[in-house]
Amino acid sequence: MSYAGPDFEPPQNRRPRRGPLTVALAALVPGALLGWLVYETVGGPGDDGGSGRATVRSSPPAASGTPSDDAKEPSGSPEPTGTSSASAPAATGPLKGKVVVIDPGHNPGNFRHTSEINRQVDIGTNRKECDTTGTSTNDGYTEAKFTLDVAHRMRTLLEKQGATVKLTQDADRPYGPCVDERARIGNEAKADAVVSVHADGSGAGNRGFHVILPGSVDAGAADTRAIVGPSRDLGERVAGRFVAVTGSAPSNYVGDGGGLVTRKDLGGLNLSTVPKVFIECGNMRDSKDAALLTSGAWRQKAAQGISEGIVSFLRG
Repeated sequence: MSYAGPDFEPPQNRRPRRGPLTVALAALVPGALLGWLVYETVGGPGDDGGSGRATVRSSPPAASGTPSDDAKEPSGSPEPTGTSSASAPAATGPLKGKVVVIDPGHNPGNFRHTSEINRQVDIGTNRKECDTTGTSTNDGYTEAKFTLDVAHRMRTLLEKQGATVKLTQDADRPYGPCVDERARIGNEAKADAVVSVHADGSGAGNRGFHVILPGSVDAGAADTRAIVGPSRDLGERVAGRFVAVTGSAPSNYVGDGGGLVTRKDLGGLNLSTVPKVFIECGNMRDSKDAALLTSGAWRQKAAQGISEGIVSFLRG
């Protein structure tokens, strides 16, 4: 599967790629088409004049929360609780009354608080680290910076559709939140959909995105049985639209080539009581994927693809 470069123009009349992809990717096509129809019906971020896809509009990125920005936080500050960032409820739009929680993976300040993020928390099936620092490209562009940028772009797109959008963190706290609190934020918001945004740190040559779905877990504080079905629906739609908008292929190193992976070891999924998925948008350690992830134009496409998948899920 070939990949488009970081600054390619939006393709015309593009369909989700088949060919070398497995039957699992083919199963995503109906979700992608449904997302396209929803955006045509309710009005996406714009129309590019007949391409059949909403126009990518770049909005100025909000503060990225780089380590230098986070240095203003005193290292001994207590960990806040509750939602980190929320939009005001939109007055109009097809998603009026819907709540979306975006979970930007990691925190730019985590590297300054290794003892705090290394402490163990209960994820139902076992105990795991509160959080990690995340990964980075070989040139030092961090996953935490990437996830916040994409989250800000998604928030803008979804608010235009009328959704109330909350972020689990916005570089507005010294570190974290821990994975159990990230799940709790979505639960307490009674979110209609939660997406946790990440980028992977695998070996060079490993390319592509994958969406992580919750497995069926019933252990301790974790019970995902009620959300497994709707989360898969959400994940399929997000994967389908991500392919269509970004042109990226599903992972060539994780899963079966269809872009969907089920896991039972992630506290952010295990402890969720609302539909939730993770997306690893690409591999920061591969130079070709890194060229995409560090491109603002491509990050806008990524935000749009994820957002269109959420809209498709919420509109049914």
